[in-house]
Amino acid sequence: MKWGFVGPVLALLILFNIFPLFYNIVLSFSNAELSGGGWQWVGTHNYGVIFADPKYGAAIRTTGLFVAVAVTLELILGFVLALALRDNFPGKTVVLTVLLVPMMLSPAVMGLYWNLVLNGHYGILNQILGACGLALDNQPQWLTSNRLKLFSILIIDIWMWTPFMMLIAMAGLNSIPRHLYEAAEIDRAGRWTVFRRITLPLCAPLLILAVLLRTTDALKQFDLVMAITGPDDAATQTLSALLYQSIFRNFKVGLGSAYACVTLVIVIALATVFTRYIDSIQRRQGRIDA
Repeated sequence: MKWGFVGPVLALLILFNIFPLFYNIVLSFSNAELSGGGWQWVGTHNYGVIFADPKYGAAIRTTGLFVAVAVTLELILGFVLALALRDNFPGKTVVLTVLLVPMMLSPAVMGLYWNLVLNGHYGILNQILGACGLALDNQPQWLTSNRLKLFSILIIDIWMWTPFMMLIAMAGLNSIPRHLYEAAEIDRAGRWTVFRRITLPLCAPLLILAVLLRTTDALKQFDLVMAITGPDDAATQTLSALLYQSIFRNFKVGLGSAYACVTLVIVIALATVFTRYIDSIQRRQGRIDA
């Protein structure tokens, strides 16, 4: 009976996850093309092309910069919002609902929406800046200027995913026992001491988990890039956009599969580092056995 319950789930897992993964690895060692026809085994040729391609280095730098800035600001802003919304007050439910709306919407739809907001000629943002007297003569071209394209995508991503960090931070704050704060108050500990000795250390595992989830997701950033600038813009081309360009624009399935494998290795490596760091924190706090 147990195999009757587990079997269909395992079959679906193998069909939709395990098999495509291994087939992608096989294709990464071939010269397969999207246009069809037979393909031949080319060994590590695709990987050699990847690491010799200057576009790959540029995509790595763009993705790394995007992940570092976006995740850092989302963590800081989300934690600050969680601290501000920790206590009950009238209208808290309404405020939380409004803050969570961006996270619930489709990234592709939000990209198209912000495309209209950031348009340099008729966008709402430049109209607001003009009304405030901040951009009358030289309006910022948020979507066409090489200096501002990545910045614009960062603004959208931070706006969308700061609520996610806030939710996990609130869960961490609510899990801290109240008696610790009462003991600190009896000992007349200052706010900074309470934050540094109680709040931050006990929230750290969940905050690092939030950083892990957002980092792995940001490394695969594609929706916003596709909706704002397209996959072939050098200023905003991430690893996922480069993969899309290789397969669906250049029809190089083998090369695109190699890009996917390299991206997967990077994600797994970062996830391993984060999970081990979370385990080390929990061991120091005595939450799990050493």
